[in-house]
Amino acid sequence: MADVEAALREITRGTAEIIPLDELKQKLASGRQLTVKLGMDPTAPDIHLGHTVILNKLRAFQDLGHKVVLIIGDFTASVGDPSGKNATRPQLSREQILHNAQTYAEQAFKVLDKAKTEIVYNSQWLGKLGAEGMIRLASKLTVARMLERDDFTKRYQSGQPIAIHEFLYPLLQGYDSVELKADIELGGTDQKFNLLMGRELQKDAGLEPQVVLMMPLLVGLDGVKKMSKSAGNYIGVEDAAPEMFGKIMSLSDDLMWSYFDLLSAKTVDEIAALRSACASSQMNPRDAKIELGREIVARYHGKEAADAAVEGFINQFAKGAMPEDMPEFSLSAEGVPQLLKLAGLCATTSEAMRMIKQNAVRCDGEVITDKSAAIPEGTHVWQVGKRRFARITKA
Repeated sequence: MADVEAALREITRGTAEIIPLDELKQKLASGRQLTVKLGMDPTAPDIHLGHTVILNKLRAFQDLGHKVVLIIGDFTASVGDPSGKNATRPQLSREQILHNAQTYAEQAFKVLDKAKTEIVYNSQWLGKLGAEGMIRLASKLTVARMLERDDFTKRYQSGQPIAIHEFLYPLLQGYDSVELKADIELGGTDQKFNLLMGRELQKDAGLEPQVVLMMPLLVGLDGVKKMSKSAGNYIGVEDAAPEMFGKIMSLSDDLMWSYFDLLSAKTVDEIAALRSACASSQMNPRDAKIELGREIVARYHGKEAADAAVEGFINQFAKGAMPEDMPEFSLSAEGVPQLLKLAGLCATTSEAMRMIKQNAVRCDGEVITDKSAAIPEGTHVWQVGKRRFARITKA
């Protein structure tokens, strides 16, 4: 096993919360190979970069020599995780679940070492519980305790329905930890109640309780909501290289640093140096974003595809090479919305402000997120949406 202090630094990097940290230190110091668990319910066919935040941490445990178990929640997916939901999830068919599970596993190996990953399906043990086992499991938790969950409380108080089977989900996830005798379970911050349930059920079964390690939720491209397909603000690991790179370049400068912290393999010191260079104007934030995009695209598509994506982006935006028949203007405007209207890129200033809000306006490839942003001096390529371009000189 690696040096304990070095391992602890690697494991705790970027984490939101570890419960309890002292027990994690003790487990690492024991020198034994730990069983590290991550459960993924295949509720959709693809995974996105938000999922990889936790997969990257799981890979760190693999690199330190620990046993990683990836649980495909084919049984729990039929129940539906209520975490953060304001409505009961629709139940998936068995065929949908198995199809999604296959692609989940394949895409997870873009991050995890396949040779060092044990994949299990929780239907192997949950499907055998039967009615008696379910009743016995349900007896472990009171309704009052379940309603302490923030999402359930909000739904109950607002009159939103809560199906009885949703109460079972935390117990089923916790039972996975009992079955596997997990030492550590990973999850997002929205999973806290479910993750802690594993500790309680392990104690009840006379087992050493698992350590709960939570990672922050990756904010999506809109800069507001967590990354998800339902919100349409995601970057899929199966996205084509140019599309993936373009989406990364659409991030706001502030949000970019969160992606560096949660997704980059660069060291903490390297990221700090980049951030300092940008803050002191020694480096254009766009160049730091290009580094980030190149790294992430190379991870999922290879170095050649990443280099091609960077070159294509620079040719299209920074050099203004596309389209060739781009209209040119010399304009004086009070702000970006008016500039876009005068150039004919938007019909009205209201439309311009709406497009800015949707991250659909770019200047030399950089997304404009502030409707009050100053119009830069000189000549620049402005773009609205995918097809509206203009080369505008500030008069």
